[in-house]
Amino acid sequence: MSGYLLAIDQGTTSTRAIVFSPELKPLGTAQAEFPQHFPHSGWVEHDAEDIWQSVVTTIAEALRNADAAPADIAAIGITNQRETVVVWDRISGKPAHRAIVWQDRRTAARCRELADGGEEEAITQKTGLLLDPYFSASKLGWLMENSEPVRALAAAGNLMAGTVDSWLIWRLTGGTRHLTDATNAARTMLYDIHEGRWDAALMDLFSVPAGALPEVCDCAADFGTTDPDVFGAAVPIAGVAGDQQAATIGQACFEPGMLKSTYGTGCFAVLNTGEQAIASNSRLLTTICYRLGGVTTYALEGSIFVAGATVQWLRDGLGIIYAAEEVGEMASKADAGQQVYLVPAFVGLGAPYWDAEARGALFGLTRATGPNELAKAALESVGYQTRDLMHAMQADFPADEATVLRVDGGMSVSDWAMQFLADILQAPVDRPTVAETTAMGAAYLAGLQVGLCPGPAEMAETWSLDRRFEPMKSPQWARDKYAGWQDAVRRTLTR
Repeated sequence: MSGYLLAIDQGTTSTRAIVFSPELKPLGTAQAEFPQHFPHSGWVEHDAEDIWQSVVTTIAEALRNADAAPADIAAIGITNQRETVVVWDRISGKPAHRAIVWQDRRTAARCRELADGGEEEAITQKTGLLLDPYFSASKLGWLMENSEPVRALAAAGNLMAGTVDSWLIWRLTGGTRHLTDATNAARTMLYDIHEGRWDAALMDLFSVPAGALPEVCDCAADFGTTDPDVFGAAVPIAGVAGDQQAATIGQACFEPGMLKSTYGTGCFAVLNTGEQAIASNSRLLTTICYRLGGVTTYALEGSIFVAGATVQWLRDGLGIIYAAEEVGEMASKADAGQQVYLVPAFVGLGAPYWDAEARGALFGLTRATGPNELAKAALESVGYQTRDLMHAMQADFPADEATVLRVDGGMSVSDWAMQFLADILQAPVDRPTVAETTAMGAAYLAGLQVGLCPGPAEMAETWSLDRRFEPMKSPQWARDKYAGWQDAVRRTLTR
């Protein structure tokens, strides 16, 4: 058996596959985008077959780039966009409806109705989550109510439902295993994170048939073996975690108080709180950080719906850039005398506001405002939103010393954005040597399960720093800039 590990990193707009050595060094990488579907305002969907084909394509290319064959892989780790819901036919294996993506807001009215009915407190106590369309439960409820094929499959006992990891496990194992891990289950709003089980009352509330949901495993566990006809060899799937938890593991945030923030399509900050589930008073999420050996480690999480997606908007919506790499240079050329604020509430605002009805807005525009100022506002919006999260986390989980933020994701490669982040937070920002921490976390879990990778403490010693960004602006500068952001957000909120 070779010592290679394969990580499948299935994201919102693209899929990556990376072959790692047992020392978690990338050997071969591939990435493929897939179509996004927006059937109505606020609706976001994926074709689950498109997702699957992107996985097949990137695996093959990553293996070629690593000069490896399927039989050379010792184990597979999967990480995925979390709250996105896939439904399919147990018999045919075909999707019963397009996947409803975590960004989708179609169930905002239903969530409001449940909140007005007094349901949110009980939901939060069990799941650690707030009643919001972001999570999977209301999406599944919508499918049960509005899709005849889904209802018919449920009535026949043939409906399969799960997050993207479950769909990929099902396909990779040739339709023999319907499984998920604790971190993905914790994002459905159907899973009691304290009891470690699907909650019957919540499934009833959202009209989700229990038989459709997968069995929940540890993050490092036996998730089945790939079908040789599908993968090319019989290889164990041995690690699974939602993307933000996988990044937390890849960043070696194994000690309580350690914090990472991932800048992808959205931005997600995760603070390890150890074996204690901290109930947030700041509208953060209490969630599962990881579960290893049957022991659950919890986290506080702040979710920003739009981060890197602002750069995509500059490119695809406004057409003022051709490539994401241009944004930092444009921001550095912006007129320092202008203070333009972009509140990127394109699909509502996440933590700590949780306003599903809010929409994006620009403030401070003048006749002199141009592409450079918009680029700067886009990057700055991510820093401001991160400061929102940091303040909320410090209120819920006070630290004796300044927190160092470990960063990763596509936007973290921008020196300009990371320096602004350090300045507005007034805290150090550490960027690791290996940027693909999400995929690395998935590979580590798989390697841990099959005995190729060491335990968490030893793995943490291998984490290496690429660059630390220290604050270069004054605390008063940061307070003034942030006050302008808070005013812009107040003008944007609908409640």
